[in-house]
Amino acid sequence: MPNHFNFELLAQDGQARAGVFHTPHGDIPTPIFAPVGTKANVKGLTPAQLHDLESQLILANTYHLYLRPGDELIAKMGGLHTFMNWEKPILTDSGGFQVFSLGEINTIDDDGVTFQSHIDGSSHRFTPERAIQIQENLGADIIMAFDECAEPYDRAYNEKAMGRTHAWAKRCQAAQTRPDQALFGIVQGGIFPDLRAQSAEFIASLDFPGNAIGGLSVGETKGEMKEMLNVVNAILPANKPRYLMGVGTPEDIISGILRGVDIFDCVHPTRLARHKAAFTPSGRMNVAKAVYADDPNPIVEGCACYTCQNFSRAYIRHLINQNESLYGTLLSIHNLHTLLQLARDLREAIIDGRVGQYVGRLGDW
Repeated sequence: MPNHFNFELLAQDGQARAGVFHTPHGDIPTPIFAPVGTKANVKGLTPAQLHDLESQLILANTYHLYLRPGDELIAKMGGLHTFMNWEKPILTDSGGFQVFSLGEINTIDDDGVTFQSHIDGSSHRFTPERAIQIQENLGADIIMAFDECAEPYDRAYNEKAMGRTHAWAKRCQAAQTRPDQALFGIVQGGIFPDLRAQSAEFIASLDFPGNAIGGLSVGETKGEMKEMLNVVNAILPANKPRYLMGVGTPEDIISGILRGVDIFDCVHPTRLARHKAAFTPSGRMNVAKAVYADDPNPIVEGCACYTCQNFSRAYIRHLINQNESLYGTLLSIHNLHTLLQLARDLREAIIDGRVGQYVGRLGDW
């Protein structure tokens, strides 16, 4: 494990955990939700606004930054922290999900993946070694092993993809040269409990500074995701942070935390905002509806976010109708605040030993 990283488990209530992951760019209190800045920006928000939201960790996308503006340019500019003016911790994925999700324009073999750019059709190749090299150029605090994310219900292919993921994890470890980056391994295995257990045991044996759970929230049912989390988190070491990749609704964050997950990320809150919707305790609110045209209330009564403290539903609907970009910013602030505050509240409840009481009024998780 790199000397720059250490995970402290401070409290546990049931399977829910509260801790701190120490990194060179600051401490990450867990459980935590990380806003996604795919192309080195969280859409519609400035770093100052993210600071106001008390964001401690953000995610950037290796695939997109490799294509534009290029990882070597970012390295020349001083790395992601300098390039995007964000001094707190950053996590980058390996690009694996993106190259595999563009399945019609890629070729997978045991050595890596050859794919076409979605921008101009040019040909590129990622191997485990190349994915690590790109992420070292980007300079994030937490980087991910190159893995293969398979369709969840095809057992034969999940076995093959899991084997590649395990072999690539070892190659990623061997390729890493920067001690100031924490490399996380990734558990795969689809919706098959025995494969998930086998993968968790193998990845745990490699003694990464942290471990990620991939291949969930990709089409399986909520019940299947919960089952896989139960299987995997019973095996992954308790003294390492656990990161559930690409999951970020209030319901899924609560469910994941109750099953021992520490870190979450997702584009969902900002994407939902761009689609004119907001998180509320009673579900998603489509603020573009005519019923809100003269509604003087905030999105959520009592919400402490900047949007709810300063603007009405009527005003935000007006911005939507006029196609003013500010609506996306205001709704993104609210949605991100909702998830960040949820994680903070759950962390406090875990430390106080009352997580069951806290979530009891929220339904069956």
